[in-house]
Amino acid sequence: MKYFYSSFFITTVGLVIAYYLGGFTAVYICVLLSILEISLSFDNAVVNAKVLNTMDEIWQRRFIVYGIPIAVFGMRFLFPLLVVSMAAGLSMLQTLNLAISNPEAYHTALESSKEQIYIFGGAFLIMVFFDFFFDKNRQIHWLKFLEDNFLTKYLKKVPNIGIIIAVFVGIYIVTLTDNSVYAVAFFLAIAIHILILSVNEMFSIDGVRNGLMGFLYLEVLDASFSFDGVIGAFALSSNIFIIMIGLGIGAMFVRSITIYLVKKQTLAEFVFLEHGAHYAIFALALIMFLKVFYEVSEVITGTIGFGFILISFIASVYENKRRNKKLMEVESKNFD
Repeated sequence: MKYFYSSFFITTVGLVIAYYLGGFTAVYICVLLSILEISLSFDNAVVNAKVLNTMDEIWQRRFIVYGIPIAVFGMRFLFPLLVVSMAAGLSMLQTLNLAISNPEAYHTALESSKEQIYIFGGAFLIMVFFDFFFDKNRQIHWLKFLEDNFLTKYLKKVPNIGIIIAVFVGIYIVTLTDNSVYAVAFFLAIAIHILILSVNEMFSIDGVRNGLMGFLYLEVLDASFSFDGVIGAFALSSNIFIIMIGLGIGAMFVRSITIYLVKKQTLAEFVFLEHGAHYAIFALALIMFLKVFYEVSEVITGTIGFGFILISFIASVYENKRRNKKLMEVESKNFD
């Protein structure tokens, strides 16, 4: 429970501020927004935990100390302002004034740029999935008919297969949309992903990830997850401060879940949880691409992500029971 103390503190402070901004209605909306954020980002917590496990304790602490304000104020407040500012040709101060005085116009401007953000986020997330799916060193397989078949084994031998497939996906999307801005967004995400991993590989020592690169990787990953929630939040409120508080509370709990998973070594205990998170990320990436053409409810997105996590958790429990039973049988035979 101690890993969640800071989240409960921030929740209390945030809800008090929300009450002064809009009474019990604002408090209720913040609670709903926090649930939305957690449901959309639980798989993010699992992947964050995997990355943090490869970082030293100093950078794990920095992820909490510096990562929280970046997640709350940066990704849920300043990032949308920056997007609208660039799209509307306004300064950040003018954009903030627009968001306060005319939230409908602010939302419209944000909506006008959402497609390229979805393209960027989807491209980055699909690279995260490919890194996991085509990892030659991964020994544990969950869905063996997908992860351990002849074709997958062959593709794992192809250098940079994830990048190759992602490039073809990008070409296909650009061909469908005939939009150069989408092309820039897609391949910029691929380039950033490659750059971060390349620099990390250069400076990693004995399997411990370079702290700064790991931190940047987690923040870009968080940005890819967060924008979907920011857009969906306007269905509940047009007040950017209420949105920031609600999503910020959710982001805090996602951070707490991440630290809990790291400290309790939950990923090692529940062996398929990481698989479920990455399949959820892959599903989210596909949904982001789909959102360029169609409207997809955040309820569907959150349900799919949570569904993969839940199923992989149940599968992990059954796998642990199977392994324990097998171990007991071996010990029984040895005893005999």
